[in-house]
Amino acid sequence: MEMFDNNSNVELNAESTDCIALNNPDVIQNSSRKGKSQWQRNCLEASIYLQEGENNDKFYTHPRKLEALPAYAIAHNTWFHVLDLCAALLVLLLAACERPALDFLQLPVGVHGSLEILMLLLLSLELGIRMKWLGWKVYFKHPRTCMKTVILCIMMVEAVVVLIRQTNHFRVTRGLRPLFLLNSHYCRGVRRLARQTFQSLPPIFDMLVLLLFFMLIFSVLGFYLFSTVPNNPYFLTFKDSFISLFILLTTANYPDVMMPAYNESRYSAFFFIAYLALELYFIMNLFLAVVYDTFSGFEKEKLKKLFFHKREGCRHAFKLLTSRKEQNSITLPSFLGLLENFRPKLTRKDGYLMFKALNTSQNGKLSLDEFYEIFEVCDLKWKAKNVDEDLWSSNFRHPCNKIFKGMHQVVTSKWFDYVVYFIIFANFVSILFETIQLSLKGVVVGSHTYTLSYISIAFVAIYCVEAMIKILGKGPYEYFTSGWDVFDFLVTVVSLAGVLGEAYSDSFYYVIILRPFRLLRLFKAKKRYRDVLGTLFMLINRLAGLVIMIILVYYFFAIIGMEVYLNTDLTNCCKNTSVESYYMKTNTSQGYYYLNNFNNIFFSGVTLFELTVVNNWFIIMEGYAHHVGEWTRIYFMLFYIVMMVVMNIVVAFVLELFMFRINYRRKLNLDDIEDHLKIQRDLGLSAEELDMCENKNVVVTASHIINQGTSTTPGAEYRLPYLYRGERLRSKDDFSLKMYSDEVKGWIEEDQNQREEIIHGLEEMRQHRRPTANSCSGIY
Repeated sequence: MEMFDNNSNVELNAESTDCIALNNPDVIQNSSRKGKSQWQRNCLEASIYLQEGENNDKFYTHPRKLEALPAYAIAHNTWFHVLDLCAALLVLLLAACERPALDFLQLPVGVHGSLEILMLLLLSLELGIRMKWLGWKVYFKHPRTCMKTVILCIMMVEAVVVLIRQTNHFRVTRGLRPLFLLNSHYCRGVRRLARQTFQSLPPIFDMLVLLLFFMLIFSVLGFYLFSTVPNNPYFLTFKDSFISLFILLTTANYPDVMMPAYNESRYSAFFFIAYLALELYFIMNLFLAVVYDTFSGFEKEKLKKLFFHKREGCRHAFKLLTSRKEQNSITLPSFLGLLENFRPKLTRKDGYLMFKALNTSQNGKLSLDEFYEIFEVCDLKWKAKNVDEDLWSSNFRHPCNKIFKGMHQVVTSKWFDYVVYFIIFANFVSILFETIQLSLKGVVVGSHTYTLSYISIAFVAIYCVEAMIKILGKGPYEYFTSGWDVFDFLVTVVSLAGVLGEAYSDSFYYVIILRPFRLLRLFKAKKRYRDVLGTLFMLINRLAGLVIMIILVYYFFAIIGMEVYLNTDLTNCCKNTSVESYYMKTNTSQGYYYLNNFNNIFFSGVTLFELTVVNNWFIIMEGYAHHVGEWTRIYFMLFYIVMMVVMNIVVAFVLELFMFRINYRRKLNLDDIEDHLKIQRDLGLSAEELDMCENKNVVVTASHIINQGTSTTPGAEYRLPYLYRGERLRSKDDFSLKMYSDEVKGWIEEDQNQREEIIHGLEEMRQHRRPTANSCSGIY
């Protein structure tokens, strides 16, 4: 069922301009009002299908009626997305102002309670708008929407109770607030990552069960073997045995946990060696392998689903843009009408260039196979390009164009890189020599007077000159869109800041630490190092999603810790226990573990980070278990298990991208994956085509494309006087589709076979249902 209840497409000829009527006022007056409005609605609905395919939105949430369009438009408005994101962030930040909180941040109950209700109402607004455009049946089919509705209702009731009672009560449900942020439009990447993590849990859970199973077996053995050993508190009971071995898995209590038994019998070492070899070095590494295999498998499966989802969106849009006369193709006017809604900021020239880039058959009409490529070209940035030169300075006057061309030849030569590497290595030797001299003299870094040497000035000056030559030779756009060049530029800026800091004042001794940053450029000298640092560049955007997910996990556990351990003071606690010295507050205190608490959201985050790092984490757990209760161990053990899974996923994420980068480079025989960083399309326009694109009074037609396609002169379309280049950076999905190009062909064939089988099945059903002449006569 199509949106707006369209019964049929409006009939248009190949050169109809109804679909671009917004740019042609004269056409509006001469067109059928009914047909025009109907076709514009088709263009709008087709653009919505493409947006749903691009954003991976479910097609069953597609608006079905004309009355749903205003609500759909509001829900997908940029300002509405920003409002929803701000409301979700403010709800999260309320944890810093509610009990418990720092004194200078704490707000009265009435204030933060009212703010919470206001933010929850703003978040509820999105649900109300969704209900308007989806209808209640589709609304309650969407799991994430239902979950958000339930959580909002619970939190709204709790916030009202807080306002009525004018006091905060026990509220662990605050830990669910991160779900609002995950549900926002701008956290789609984080949401997909979280979904992928949950989908990876079944095999991960199997490994956790195996890990805990062997831990229980060794706990039983440890209890029977070492419970009678004198002065051995680690295996007195089965509970102590299990807790000790759980901590031993993290190696935080090793070798302390072994020494009492080892003192009694040297053979007891075999127990601990066997346990660590099995659990730590075998099962934990196998655990990482399972996580990596599962995660990488879901990466390819996700790529396949997104690929087919986009193709399905294209099919829906294609059906709406065809007419009765052109049932198997899209005309140029229809395509431009689509772009008015799908990419409204594009000019007519951009749209025409996109159409020409897609129309590889050069027949002036887009087939479905050509239309499938719209997502590859829709974000290309088109710029005029000189026919003869590929340099930014090719249009400069003589002799500037020759000078800049010479600079380009210099900076793109290998010898230039070799000279730069030699200079950086010489800089490394000078810094190392200077540091060794200061160290041998026993210089106190904080009180030493640093003098700015001419060597430092010379090296930084060379780096600055190199950056200037590269910018002038390559051009600002090419320079600042290259990851390595941006990296070089930042290192140069940091080096220059260090020299200026030393020149400004001798007291700025700390700027000396900026000197080694110059040496980071040596990473480019070796291919393996380029792969490592290049992986980091590719990871930056996706790592942001991982960092947000980890922060949200911290937030969840921090809220629970703040509610459960509120006002717990561990100063001088744990008397007569093995951890007493760590919590003792004296002038000679060594542990300072009493500073680890859950008194507010910030201190909770620090405490949880200490638990994540693992070193001596059990001391914090022992303190709370002794002071609050043994059951509190569940909280700390559960946090360790969750973070172990999350951090293994992070490692798997990095490994997957690193291996992908290596395999991509090997498969395509590239020295560097940066060579494929950009997607480029070059197209030529004739003078008539350029005038048609720039003059709105001229009717847009595809006849020029048809004439160029039927030309008998080989390569005629590339000898046109006006050359344009479309460019955009490749995404991870673009790299993946190119990497798995052979498999993608198999996916397409499989999809086509399935579609043909479905069509064939429907045809057979129609034939079986169609009554014969004899059966009809029998009825009457």
